[in-house]
Amino acid sequence: MCGRYRLSRRKQIIEEHFDSASGEEDWTPRYNIAPTQPVPIIRQHPKEPRRELSLVRWGLIPWWAKDSSGAARMINARSETAATTPAFRDSLRSRRCIVPADGFYEWQKDGKARQPYCFELDDGVLFAFAGLWDRWKDAAGNSLETFSILTTSPNTVTKAVHDRMPVILLPEAYDLWLDPGFADVAAVSELLQPFDARRMRLYPISTRINHVANDDAECSAPAEITQSQPRLF
Repeated sequence: MCGRYRLSRRKQIIEEHFDSASGEEDWTPRYNIAPTQPVPIIRQHPKEPRRELSLVRWGLIPWWAKDSSGAARMINARSETAATTPAFRDSLRSRRCIVPADGFYEWQKDGKARQPYCFELDDGVLFAFAGLWDRWKDAAGNSLETFSILTTSPNTVTKAVHDRMPVILLPEAYDLWLDPGFADVAAVSELLQPFDARRMRLYPISTRINHVANDDAECSAPAEITQSQPRLF
């Protein structure tokens, strides 16, 4: 599962890194992104060879849904079943996106205590989650674009804390994953593998991350673990 993450780069850096353009979209660095919030995703233009960055709400609402009540439960999609799950199968075929990030968070349970950890790649570089998006219309005809982050089995780094991890795509996979005209579900599903653990690290952070209102660099700063809390090191 991935329920919180970090994207602490400015819009210009994100655009340059992923070779995308965003038009009038704006973005302020964030350290505690939570479900139902509008955040950047990158999609391929359907008719032109260019990538576009858009702000889209986290928590997928399938186009056929009668209402938006299920969005909070659709923040993640299991990669093993996305091709057959009604909420995700159409998007996996033709509405794929990448979700920029530079860190994500998971909690390790120890009785009633929950110790948060931050996960990074290569000391905090930008990377991309594999995502699915959809466009839903309410009864009045107003459109809302939403997305979900795909998850997979954990690697040796993430399984110390959680039994799932978000799918992190290699840069060489971006073009195929984003191509809206490529509808070979079996082929794109092959990209949804656990990321190389040798390029990942984790460290404990403070429980400030538990509160959505806290959204600054201190949320992902390394913190000491008390003796009553679990140790992974």
